[in-house]
Amino acid sequence: MEDNVEEDSYSRDIGMKDDIDMDSAEEIQNEEVSELDQVTANWIPMEHNLEEEPCSGDTGIKADIDLTSEEMLYADHETKVSEADLVSAVRGSEPEIDMAPAPQTEEKVDDIYVWPWMGIVVNLPIELKDGKYVGSSGSKLKHDLTKHGFNPVKVRPLWNCKCYSGTAIVEFKKDWNGFYNAISFDKYFEADRLGKSDWRARIDHGSQIYGWVAQYDDYHGKGILGENLRKFGDLKTISGIEIEDKRKTNALMSDLSNVIEVKDKNIEEMKCKVEETSSALYKEIGEKEKLVDAYNEEIRKMQMGTQIHLKKILLDHEKRKSDLETQKKELEFHALELQKRHAQSESERRKLSEEKEKVSRQNDALQMATIAQKKADENVMRVVESHKLAKEDLHKRIINLEKELEAKQAVELEIEQLRGSLKVMNLIETEEDVDAQTKIKLMSEKLEEKEGELQYLNETQAALIVKEWESNNELVNARKELIKGFEEIEGDVGLKKMGDLDMKPFQAACKRKYHDEIADDKAVELCSLWDNRIRNPKWQPFKTVIVNGEAKEIADAEDKKLKYLKNEFGNEAYDAVATALLELNEYNASGRYPVPELWNFKEDRRATVKEGAMFIFEKWVKKKKKKRLTW
Repeated sequence: MEDNVEEDSYSRDIGMKDDIDMDSAEEIQNEEVSELDQVTANWIPMEHNLEEEPCSGDTGIKADIDLTSEEMLYADHETKVSEADLVSAVRGSEPEIDMAPAPQTEEKVDDIYVWPWMGIVVNLPIELKDGKYVGSSGSKLKHDLTKHGFNPVKVRPLWNCKCYSGTAIVEFKKDWNGFYNAISFDKYFEADRLGKSDWRARIDHGSQIYGWVAQYDDYHGKGILGENLRKFGDLKTISGIEIEDKRKTNALMSDLSNVIEVKDKNIEEMKCKVEETSSALYKEIGEKEKLVDAYNEEIRKMQMGTQIHLKKILLDHEKRKSDLETQKKELEFHALELQKRHAQSESERRKLSEEKEKVSRQNDALQMATIAQKKADENVMRVVESHKLAKEDLHKRIINLEKELEAKQAVELEIEQLRGSLKVMNLIETEEDVDAQTKIKLMSEKLEEKEGELQYLNETQAALIVKEWESNNELVNARKELIKGFEEIEGDVGLKKMGDLDMKPFQAACKRKYHDEIADDKAVELCSLWDNRIRNPKWQPFKTVIVNGEAKEIADAEDKKLKYLKNEFGNEAYDAVATALLELNEYNASGRYPVPELWNFKEDRRATVKEGAMFIFEKWVKKKKKKRLTW
């Protein structure tokens, strides 16, 4: 019950200040708050907190005490006292607040504050409980001040040697926000005429609580209040704090400027290194592209040479085959004539016998020619086999060339690294540094060795390119000759016009869409329309996708024309157009007209030179056996 009395008494005291002369208090408070805003406008924008500096003063009571009502009990009192004794004790414990002499500086006393920012609360209620003097705890005072928006960090109730003094020190934050709260605290009490001047002017203080911000005179005052202010704080001026802040800011800016200068220097060095590396990389890429272009050109020439050579072989083979067929027909005709004349006469029989002998001799000659043709066929097979081996050798050489190119690039990179290391060693070289000179010599020797290795790789690479060009040229020429020889041959292996549009899907689509009477005509018109479209080089309905890590061009299904075709005539017509487009783009992208290609229809793929030669040879063997059986 006594605890409730204590809390109600303090709340009543705080509330009484809110009821005294509210009109005049509001006017004074508004004027002083505007002055406070003007004064603190230059202080609050500083965002960093003031660093704590060492405090001066004598040793005293504990730095941080949050006292509860039970801790404030004075143990020496064993008997209860009267209410008059309580009042006397309270008056006797009031803090001594004396006017200290003005400082011998140019600063005004009003501009000198205790730092960390502190406020003073006096005339706090004291009551007797169980014969002991008690007062409100520091935590309760802090809570009440926080509700008023002052945000104190700590409240220190002050005790003298006998009892609770009824005085407390309120600590605020050390930054400018703390100063703003301290000034607001001071203006709050001053607006209610409960400030420092009112405390000093009045003899009878009543039960009102007084408060103000701690300044020069409080710091140098006598008694427990002055001791605690000197123990836990220092005197500082606003201008001094601003100068200190400016000094710290300038020091920070100087450090940051030095750091930025170092960073800028590092960035410039990194830019130079990046530019050098990029230049070397672009140079390597250019050389590699030139090598690839030269390699592709050599391969193309080799393929053309191979096709021409194979074409000559096939033409010679066809010519000899035609001559043998003609001779065989003539012999068969003579044999028939001899059979007709067999019964005419003996003379005729003798002549017939002679003719038979002649035919026999001619047959022998024909057999010899057949054997020669067989040998020629074997030669063709050997040529085909040699082309196969040449192609395999070409692939091996391509792989070797790629390995040589990678090795060359690795050696060039190692040479550049050695050169860079050698430059660094030359820069740090001194006359007395024997170890550094030895390292430089070893690196120079290693650099010469790598440069020799690079020269050897370049020569080897050039030789491989020449050999690949010769082999590929022969293969290309052989393929061209085969394509010419297949112009009148049909079978599993034959010629396919790459990019030729298939009409069957259009016929099926038109039969579904139109009547039977006009379906065929519509199919012809539609096929002709799309054939003209795919042969237009300006139409490029392609897009590039990544398949198994490699870029591949496919038909763009989102193209307006292709999308319309698919929606109107179905997937079959769309697939036919897309296939023809891709074939034209692969085999004749610039001209956009169908070109013949040796094709394996059985496996639906591009036929090899070996497959074409074997197919021709098998056809010739079958035809030869058939003629022998007829004869």
